[in-house]
Amino acid sequence: MGGMTFIDLRDRYGITQLVFNEEVDAELCEKANKLGREFVIQVVGIVNERFNKNANIPTGDIEIIVSELHVLNAAVTPPFTIEDNTDGGDDIRMKYRYLDLRRNAVRSNLELRHQMVMEVRKYLDGLGFLEVETPILIGSTPEGARDFVVPSRMNPGQFYALPQSPQLFKQLLMVSGFDRYFQIAKCFRDEDLRADRQPEFTQIDCEMSFVEQEDVITIFEGMAKHLFKTIRGIEINEPFARMSWHDAMKTYGSDKPDIRFGMQFVELMDVLKGHGFSVFDDAAFIGGICAEGAATYTRKQLDALTDFVKRPQIGAKGLVYARIEADGTVKSSVDKFYSQETLQQMKEAFGAKPGDLILILSGDDAMKTRKQLCELRLEMGNQLGLRDKNTFACLWVVDFPLFEWDEESKRFMAMHHPFTSPKPEDVHLLDSDTGAVRANAYDMVINGVEVGGGSIRIHDSALQNKMFELMGFTPEKAQEQFGFLMDAFKFGAPPHGGLAYGLDRWVSLFAGLDSIRDCMAFPKNNSGRDVMIDAPAPLELSQLEELNLKINIKE
Repeated sequence: MGGMTFIDLRDRYGITQLVFNEEVDAELCEKANKLGREFVIQVVGIVNERFNKNANIPTGDIEIIVSELHVLNAAVTPPFTIEDNTDGGDDIRMKYRYLDLRRNAVRSNLELRHQMVMEVRKYLDGLGFLEVETPILIGSTPEGARDFVVPSRMNPGQFYALPQSPQLFKQLLMVSGFDRYFQIAKCFRDEDLRADRQPEFTQIDCEMSFVEQEDVITIFEGMAKHLFKTIRGIEINEPFARMSWHDAMKTYGSDKPDIRFGMQFVELMDVLKGHGFSVFDDAAFIGGICAEGAATYTRKQLDALTDFVKRPQIGAKGLVYARIEADGTVKSSVDKFYSQETLQQMKEAFGAKPGDLILILSGDDAMKTRKQLCELRLEMGNQLGLRDKNTFACLWVVDFPLFEWDEESKRFMAMHHPFTSPKPEDVHLLDSDTGAVRANAYDMVINGVEVGGGSIRIHDSALQNKMFELMGFTPEKAQEQFGFLMDAFKFGAPPHGGLAYGLDRWVSLFAGLDSIRDCMAFPKNNSGRDVMIDAPAPLELSQLEELNLKINIKE
């Protein structure tokens, strides 16, 4: 520009403008004009106040008048632009993740992650917690999600597993007298992936001795408030809301409800059943939500909602809707089956007003239909702009069932894990009404995301053996898998409990991300692959032989 050359120099801290003056040093200016994108350079010069300041960047008040330029490393043209609004799709960015990490948008997520980890350590250290590392190579525990397994060369035919969590070791630390433990722990689960799951993830893992549920909730609600204040500048003074698992499922169809907005479920069995509409007459559950101000939805929009709930992932058979007209009358898609009097009763059940839209689902499985209605509620929340990423609604969900029935194996399974204690007042129901026993467990939910959960643990050998018995373990099987824990209890185990926060979920929530992938330095894709280093990959036959593994290779 008029004998001047300007270069944007980017590093981790921002962009600085370099200035080369052709009249002062034509050779240096010519050298600058040969620089390409992403070249690595070193310059010497004078820091100067800019005439035209740029308020949009941290270094926008200054520029450098360059007197020396050294090219440390030339670079080929990158496969996508290194900008916030890049032209690179997910696949290409994951393949060249080291370039993607140069982008401000991605780097800032990792800086946020670092800040959160430092604040967590500071908070827990201030409360007397001790950071202890637990093993990565452990034994397999098939009761939870699928394990990643590692063959042992020195023990032919035997395998380690990678930990799904440090659960057993942190309980053993309590037996050891380390009364307040925490760890920023890597965990591994061989699960099907989605936006909030990766094969490896990080937990803020904590355990405490001589505590009850209220003690754990108080400590970790305090941590959450500390993070909101120090990271997001949000002061939360009031206690977090609490809701029982039963109420959450009944009102929202989810054990992690998004309470930033209303639209609570209203059951309509008494109002709509028995009027000749067979879909409702034959249903085990009829329920709906009321979307305020949405009566303006067009037929095309309502058809799109019907298609949404009929998607295989949701599985509803259809959708019934009703508009509340300006004069208070109700106009529905099933008018021919219902009198205005009945429709007015329905309107009253919702407390609906003129301009509101009622959406109704039904089905022969109440729990399944509630979950379908939950998906519809969240979709309406999105469409009506009720799920603002900068608004946070925090909730404790408590009183989970201790067990859930597994139809495939025809036995009870632990809803959380086998070491969760039943609520003391429900212990007498273990034999007589096993499914009704509530767990001494708690989850923290923020904006419909489970960011952490935990429980008070069983510390009594007899009660732990009872749990294993109810889950169908033989004494021999329980001893084989968990004998070391049971033996430890015999030497005196304090009452203990804890909680694990998902660090990746916390960071993605604070950063306003749709996927935890974007706050990890080197994530896997939706197939569990690292496309950058092309892993997983086959092993050399010599490696397999050394590990005493045989593999059948089919043509």
